Amino acid sequence: MKKKRLDVEFTLDFDLYGITAVLKPYKLAWEINRCLHIQLVKTDDYEVVQKNQSVNHYFHYTQSTTHSLVKLFRNKPAEENEERNLLLPEMPRFDFILLTRGDSYSDSNRLQELLRNIPSVEWAAFIPLAALKSKEHLIF
Repeated sequence: MKKKRLDVEFTLDFDLYGITAVLKPYKLAWEINRCLHIQLVKTDDYEVVQKNQSVNHYFHYTQSTTHSLVKLFRNKPAEENEERNLLLPEMPRFDFILLTRGDSYSDSNRLQELLRNIPSVEWAAFIPLAALKSKEHLIF
């Protein structure tokens, strides 16, 4: 019997930013809300099934309008004993991942500057999607 393989290509129409900050997720969400004049709201933890069939949960804040989407994820799992399973393993230096979609956030340099001006943010940088092997973790 021949096996057939289905290869699926996803179009990724969002931008990613890595944020380094030693804060609780709710505190960073509050500071981003003040800085960007948005309303990130805590939603159910984001679940990712790993290749070994284990499920990891990540803190997740979101704001969605008809023309834009902003999601804030903690890069480390919510369970303290699962530190090795990062949401984006290629980016271990980032504590949080900010996903943006829409025309409101198309100027990546401006958004990086706004994020870097938050006093508790140590570093914020654009993450090129081509550099990620684990893009499938961010497909909704």
